[in-house]
Formats: sequence, C-alpha cells, structure tokens
Amino acid sequence: MPEKQIEPAILANRIKEMARKLGFQHAGIAPIRLEEAEHRLQKWLERGYHGEMEYMARHGTKRSRPAELEPGTLSVISVRMDYLPEPLAHSEAQCASPGAAFISRYALGRDYHKLMRKRLQRLANRIAEQIGPFGHRVFVDSAPVLEKALAEQAGLGWIGKHTLLLNRSAGSWFFLGEIYTDLRLPPDTPSGAHCGRCDACMRICPTQAIVAPYQLDARRCISYLTIELHGAIPLAFRAAMGNRIFGCDDCQQVCPWNRFARLTQEQDFLPRHGLDGAGLVELFEWDEATFLKHTEGSAIRRLGHERWLRNIAVALGNAPTAPAVVTALEKRRDHPSALVREHVAWALARHSRP
Repeated sequence: MPEKQIEPAILANRIKEMARKLGFQHAGIAPIRLEEAEHRLQKWLERGYHGEMEYMARHGTKRSRPAELEPGTLSVISVRMDYLPEPLAHSEAQCASPGAAFISRYALGRDYHKLMRKRLQRLANRIAEQIGPFGHRVFVDSAPVLEKALAEQAGLGWIGKHTLLLNRSAGSWFFLGEIYTDLRLPPDTPSGAHCGRCDACMRICPTQAIVAPYQLDARRCISYLTIELHGAIPLAFRAAMGNRIFGCDDCQQVCPWNRFARLTQEQDFLPRHGLDGAGLVELFEWDEATFLKHTEGSAIRRLGHERWLRNIAVALGNAPTAPAVVTALEKRRDHPSALVREHVAWALARHSRP
C-alpha cells in the first residue's frame, strides 16, 4: 500500500499530467471489469478468427480479468503515444506505386515496445515519488492484456468497425500501454462510439477481413498473413496483398477520423534505412546479414529473413512484369527454403502468363 495518502481524484489528475510530460499524448484510468469485452473475445475465439495466434486463447480469463493476471490490481492506467511518421499522402503514394514496397507505418522506425515500457516505468517511478511504494506492473504488448478494451474504458477512444481504437482528435495512429496498479483510482468515462454509418474501412479492406462491423477475421487480414502466419500464404489472398510486405494500413488510411491525426514527435518512430520509400527488388536482394543489420531494433526483425523473402516474393508476383522483377525472382528460384521457393515459383508463374 502507498505510504502517502493523496485524494484519489487528485492523484489521478497528477498521473495524467505526468504522463503528458513524459511524452504520452493521452492517459486515462480504466476499471478492471471487462465482462462485455470478455464475451466478445470468447465469441471471436470460438469462430476461429484468431487463426494460428493460439496465444490469444492460451491464458483463459487472465486476458480479460486484470486481477487474475496481476493479483491485487484495482485500477489500470492506460496511455497512448502517437506514431504517425509522415503525412498520409506519402504512405498512400508508396502503397499505390508499382514496384514499391509497402510497410505498415508503425514498423518504419524503432520497435516501440522498449521505448514505451521505459516511459511507463518512469511514470510509475514518478507516482512512487508522490505516494511512496505501490504495487504495479507495466505492459506494452508483453502479456495477455485487452489493451483496446481497457483504453476504451479509460476514455482514450472507442473501438471502431475495423477493431482498432479511434480517438476523435487523433484518429488511430498510436500505440497503447498500461500500468496495472493496486491504487484505487476513479475511472474515466468512456467516450462512446462515433463511427456512425461509415463503413469505409470495411469496403477498402483488400481481403475483406472485416467480416461485419467490429468483427475481424484475422485469418484474412494482411497484417496477420504477413506477420503472424508462419507457413505458406493462402493462394486466395496473394493477389489481394498487392505490394504490402509487412502489415497493411488501408483501413486506417481511409478512416475519416484520421484526418485529425498528428505527426509523431518521437525521433525513434521516424523511418530508418529508407524503408518508407524502398523498392521491392531492392529489398528482395537483401541477404540475411543485410536484413539483420537493417532491421536491428525494428519490429520487422521478428519475421526472420525467410518470411521476409516469402512476403516480398508475393509482392513481386503482383508487380508489373519487368526484366528486373523477373531476374530478382529467378535468383531466388533455388533458395534453400521450400517456403521461399514455393512463393517464388508462384510469382514467376504470374509473370509468365500470356
């Protein structure tokens, strides 16, 4: 228990102000009762929409019941940090450019996990300076946490039809993080949903992964196919992937609320190694050492070189036929990995059609 007693509402306001000074654009307090979100998660799992992400079901109710994951938790401090690295017109042009490689904007800079975790721990330390030692645990995609549901309850926004969190003044280009704490803090008021009749995200999805409002079949989602899936990408989705080699931002780019999104002020989130404007042939020629060098400290590294080549092979199969494209694919025709060879063969077949 904390050593110094501060009226909970006053402490909550201080926490939010300290969070802003540490570079978080928004902070709120969530309660730990998430019955509705738990019900939605269970239905999602029952439908098999999680695909190979078995970790989504592994921890039972710990994901939706914070006090089961971290005993003693009474409140959750939820924060957001904006990451949009460039004007939307730039990323839209890259995605629409023949022969260009599109990487989800969140992955262009350094991996956000370590940066946000350190900031959240600094926030926890500053709280302790105010009240003395207290029970807490910091999370940034590091444990079974329903971060969007908690952020929604904390007043940071609402979960949109594309299942991402939306904020009226910031759109959806932000990361989320949490501090589970044994402090009994007054929760904020949820903002309520503001998608209305808009279904732009559903209509734009290349693979029709948003199967109904607020329902995402991850097995069809390009982010899942290029990042979470370890085996072969299903034939039914390869052509629709276009030039997207790591993630997909289509549903965010088309969302009307993202006209209010602001560019990040964090230098670590800015593009590195020219990945915001790279070409497919250029990236396909990276050997493993080059891949590891240019993805050091990046979320992209989790792919590994094999799946990096798998994804780019599909994108090259969708690129306009050109000598450079065919030559690049030919060089990988006999790659040691059967996974790479299969996707290269598919891509070459696309360029040999009459």
